[in-house]
Amino acid sequence: MKSMAIVVRDDSYDKLLTPFAFAYLQASEGCDVDMLFVNWAVRALTEEGARAIRIQGDHASEDAWVREQVSKAGLPAEIPDLIRALKETGKVNFYACSLAATIFGVNEDNLMPEASGIVGASWFVNEKAANADHTQYF
Repeated sequence: MKSMAIVVRDDSYDKLLTPFAFAYLQASEGCDVDMLFVNWAVRALTEEGARAIRIQGDHASEDAWVREQVSKAGLPAEIPDLIRALKETGKVNFYACSLAATIFGVNEDNLMPEASGIVGASWFVNEKAANADHTQYF
């Protein structure tokens, strides 16, 4: 596979790990990965939002344990560090959905430098997802 598109909508720590893992694994095999963050997940592309992400729901009390396990697995446990590590592969691009950015207070001033910008969902679907070898939704 040469390219993959991933749409991420959840902002819970454990729910972000899966699309980040897929992105990392595919990037390590030379695949170009484009990720669009929609809904609450768009906040993960800001330093403040990324640092605030925690496990929610039934497993909220296990947040620290999961982060420890992520570190033991050899990955950065904090979301901003994980985003930086993915960007450093040179194969992963992060995009903020423009509608979600408007709703959830993300703009060019607070967007992490690792992000490739704020784009329309239709642009992402037409330019990235439609041309990708595979698309995933989380």
